[in-house]
Amino acid sequence: MQAKKRYFILLSAGSCLALLFYFGGLQFRASRSHSRREEHSGRNGLHHPSPDHFWPRFPDALRPFVPWDQLENEDSSVHISPRQKRDANSSIYKGKKCRMESCFDFTLCKKNGFKVYVYPQQKGEKIAESYQNILAAIEGSRFYTSDPSQACLFVLSLDTLDRDQLSPQYVHNLRSKVQSLHLWNNGRNHLIFNLYSGTWPDYTEDVGFDIGQAMLAKASVSTENFRPNFDVSIPLFSKDHPRTGGERGFLKFNTIPPLRKYMLVFKGKRYLTGIGSDTRNALYHVHNGEDVVLLTTCKHGKDWQKHKDSRCDRDNTEYEKYDYREMLHNATFCLVPRGRRLGSFRFLEALQAACVPVMLSNGWELPFSEVINWNQAAVIGDERLLLQIPSTIRSIHQDKILALRQQTQFLWEAYFSSVEKIVLTTLEIIQDRIFKHISRNSLIWNKHPGGLFVLPQYSSYLGDFPYYYANLGLKPPSKFTAVIHAVTPLVSQSQPVLKLLVAAAKSQYCAQIIVLWNCDKPLPAKHRWPATAVPVIVIEGESKVMSSRFLPYDNIITDAVLSLDEDTVLSTTEVDFAFTVWQSFPERIVGYPARSHFWDNSKERWGYTSKWTNDYSMVLTGAAIYHKYYHYLYSHYLPASLKNMVDQLANCEDILMNFLVSAVTKLPPIKVTQKKQYKETMMGQTSRASRWADPDHFAQRQSCMNTFASWFGYMPLIHSQMRLDPVLFKDQVSILRKKYRDIERL
Repeated sequence: MQAKKRYFILLSAGSCLALLFYFGGLQFRASRSHSRREEHSGRNGLHHPSPDHFWPRFPDALRPFVPWDQLENEDSSVHISPRQKRDANSSIYKGKKCRMESCFDFTLCKKNGFKVYVYPQQKGEKIAESYQNILAAIEGSRFYTSDPSQACLFVLSLDTLDRDQLSPQYVHNLRSKVQSLHLWNNGRNHLIFNLYSGTWPDYTEDVGFDIGQAMLAKASVSTENFRPNFDVSIPLFSKDHPRTGGERGFLKFNTIPPLRKYMLVFKGKRYLTGIGSDTRNALYHVHNGEDVVLLTTCKHGKDWQKHKDSRCDRDNTEYEKYDYREMLHNATFCLVPRGRRLGSFRFLEALQAACVPVMLSNGWELPFSEVINWNQAAVIGDERLLLQIPSTIRSIHQDKILALRQQTQFLWEAYFSSVEKIVLTTLEIIQDRIFKHISRNSLIWNKHPGGLFVLPQYSSYLGDFPYYYANLGLKPPSKFTAVIHAVTPLVSQSQPVLKLLVAAAKSQYCAQIIVLWNCDKPLPAKHRWPATAVPVIVIEGESKVMSSRFLPYDNIITDAVLSLDEDTVLSTTEVDFAFTVWQSFPERIVGYPARSHFWDNSKERWGYTSKWTNDYSMVLTGAAIYHKYYHYLYSHYLPASLKNMVDQLANCEDILMNFLVSAVTKLPPIKVTQKKQYKETMMGQTSRASRWADPDHFAQRQSCMNTFASWFGYMPLIHSQMRLDPVLFKDQVSILRKKYRDIERL
């Protein structure tokens, strides 16, 4: 029996081999005869269709590796679809593989730093107001240079914002105009801003000209066409978006629980046909008219009645019942569905209103997604799962809702409230790519005060900034450096500056004293200065100007700076107490002499007052403690025009510092212990320091405040009624029970 099985198996195997050789021979002969026919037909100019083969061909067979930059030059048999062929002819895809490493010249930036050049405006070229605001923001920034040879990045003066051919803002013949620019260099190291691209009916992302190797700062860009770490996704903003400053967010205080009248709202256009119509046409399925109010109208455009459907009249009636602003301010979540393009004005409106955006725009590369973690401020939905949106947002815990809402306010005020902030954020992102070794990390971008105020050139260590001590688990500095601003010659050993120096040196927290000599007279001899337990360093001020007191001197070895005018009268106890208060508020200015601002309705301008009132908005730097990072920010963030004004007037430097710190922190300074004995001492009329006696001094400070507010775009100063005193201050108890006893006697 076993032998029969073996014979049967051998017979079967032999039959299979015979069949295999037979069919293989037929295939081989057919292929040879086919090749001979092709050769013969090639000689005679004829072509015959090839016969069907016995074995199938597999189109997805592995192909040999070809570098991406050689693909366009290959004449191989790689099949290209008709869509790919169309895309290859479209200008936006020509540089699709561009990255910083392949399409950007880093040498221009490493030579002169990050400088941006704006092409001069050409005669006869119209520029829309929005693009004028973008160019003005660049020209007013610290990055701007008027010398193209010093530039690292180039921006066109030709208006590229609106590339919709049906728009009145559309610039014709842009292709030839761009190519004629002598610095174009195929777009290398160029940045192109764009809000609208494509037109009816497809609204593609083609900007209508060959951008070459230029970077795009583009709104409504898709993840498919977005080039990571090369392009920058910016938000879609209206022509009314403020150039500078901008309104603050609408969240004035945190309500607990953080739920509002409406859970989810939307009010906008509904497109009956074409791209972007599907999602908005389906919103009525979710609308319940109670806490989920999603309103659409098809009453827009010239021919809306020709295309209206059975729901139009009912939708339009419901649409008119609700006020959009009222809905926005009383909603917990705001739906942000795509429109004709991926982006929507609703996005920024929701952020400002502290209404958590619920994104319904599949494939949209969210604004500044390279640095902003949108999961901390928005709910990213899916258009295909619209019906699940209400149940999803209802499941979000109240703690999470409060955190999302707070983050919307931070992001709005840090990066989106003005055209200037949008432009500066774009430039800072590009700068971080170029200088990766000092680039900002995610914590800086997503936590107050944000990436625009934390300059990585100062330090790459977060502990060197006053905003991250709690995040890093660090204690604030335990020592300070006293910087005394001296402007009068040293003629007597009883002068206030010497008494002040001794009082500061006796503080247990004092590490060193720096005397900034801004006097016209030569430096006094070393023996003229009193002996102290801490080092005393005397340095001459740069150019003898007021702004030199806020230069980031290398001699300042501590993070805390005690800034003092030479005529200030302070005791050691007062210095100690002010410093202990500052350790609890290291990001703010803490000090003694307070001033305030107010709005003068009769003159329609800001006013300055030194009257003793129940509130204040400034603490003068004649007797104040702050972090030394503000020296760097004052010197490198503020424009030269403001600092030149301060130097020419020899005035207002303390006001400007208060503007800067309040703009960064969004908080008021802190005044310690009421001290009415503090006076702006009247100096001799022949002295440079006689500015307090100058009758124009007060008027100058009024003028300074309005100039500063104009540059910031808003009034950053914030009023406060808080004053911090020592425990048991002025209490009717034994003086021995009080820590800061000497303050009682002052």
